[in-house]
Amino acid sequence: MGQGWLHGGSGTNMILGLGVEVKGRSGPALGARAPRAAPCSQTMSAGWFRRRFLTGGPLPAPRPPGPRASPVPYRRPRFLRGSGSSPGTADASRRSDSRPVRSPARGRTLPWNAGYAEIINAEKSEFNEDQAACGKLCIRRYEFGPEEDREWLTLCPEEFLTGHYWALFDGHGGPAAAILAANTLHSCLRRQLEAVVEGMVAAQPPMHLSGRCVCPSDPQFVEEKGIRTEDLVIGALESAFQECDEVIGRELEASGQVGGCTALVAVSLQGKLYVANAGDSRAILVRRDEIRPLSSEFTPETERQRIQHLAFVYPELLADEFTRLEFPRRLKGDDLGQKVLFRDHHMSGWSYKCVEKSDLKYPLIHGHGRQVTVLDMDQLELQEEDVVVMATDGLWDVLSNEQVAWLVRSFLPGNREDPHRFSELAQMLIHSTQGKDDTPTGERQVSYDDVSVFVIPLNSQSQGGSGY
Repeated sequence: MGQGWLHGGSGTNMILGLGVEVKGRSGPALGARAPRAAPCSQTMSAGWFRRRFLTGGPLPAPRPPGPRASPVPYRRPRFLRGSGSSPGTADASRRSDSRPVRSPARGRTLPWNAGYAEIINAEKSEFNEDQAACGKLCIRRYEFGPEEDREWLTLCPEEFLTGHYWALFDGHGGPAAAILAANTLHSCLRRQLEAVVEGMVAAQPPMHLSGRCVCPSDPQFVEEKGIRTEDLVIGALESAFQECDEVIGRELEASGQVGGCTALVAVSLQGKLYVANAGDSRAILVRRDEIRPLSSEFTPETERQRIQHLAFVYPELLADEFTRLEFPRRLKGDDLGQKVLFRDHHMSGWSYKCVEKSDLKYPLIHGHGRQVTVLDMDQLELQEEDVVVMATDGLWDVLSNEQVAWLVRSFLPGNREDPHRFSELAQMLIHSTQGKDDTPTGERQVSYDDVSVFVIPLNSQSQGGSGY
């Protein structure tokens, strides 16, 4: 897919396009030449400069470079308006003993009556670097012009197909990339779906979108390739990630910003839920007797050594936030001083090393490959308590899939009459990461990261809500 900004951080470079995760863009892009030092003949001392140009006068103090303007203003998701703290500033309280959990105001309905909650980090950064978006996808169709003008397409004004969209973005190196992604990805996705919607509604995707048959065996070739309607949606998601990735790159570079973000997106179309992931956020399906992962964290093995080597040659790209070493899992404080499995850029095998404090930084290489998961809801006998839980890594660092499922199953049956129960469930999940004595799991682990959670009830597909 090439380089990108989706999933990255201060010094992170992420391929939002669902195939490759690369972290490490800060200053020069990955693969770019390191800046050259000025030739010795061009160097001069402050004293020489004073004698040559400022005789008798003091040398003015150097002016620090002014900060570049952010390409987008900081804000929280639009659907949180009216729920609490003022937009455009850091969340209300930054005291370590007060991290307010925020949810949409009562009366503001999200698609499918989904629930949402978030909490800011414990002073890791000034702002909440997570972002969220959701809403209705209104897909229009293109019409071909007259026979002699078949290359010209007209976008019809009326909606042709509708769906819904939920997305979480976890910024690294600042909130800018995540805000850009939250503002941009749904528009990219709509455009990509509009380009293939005629094929999506056909019994079988046609070889030629215009309906023209060049070869009588075209349908057979499509069938032999196993191309289905859902493959067009997957392709649209992948193309939308790539398009959004390019937009973010241009905006950040134009404003002199660095950073990146993860992206976890769920899209409902034609009775199916498509879950696309780039990074370390996660989505799971929770049913009465089933827990099904719908995403997984990744950096493809094919990219591992190349990325680690770049980080070895240009350590400044890590921005003192990441470690280039790969471990079987992300290390914790309890691992300090222990000998654990690891590997570096020159290794295809594994060895052991004693864990140092620098090894606890965010891993440059993490997980294994996975692209888009398709959940066919028409094939499920959906129950009232069947939900998809989407969350950024701040939740999963503390709670396992099984613990989250237990909390879901414990909470929902006793709160069936509460119209806001899915947001309250999202709040409870976050509360369970804060190490309080009264957490339902009894665990005392604390997540110091930003945490954002969507709870999407699959049995509420008829519920509306704009989300914006």
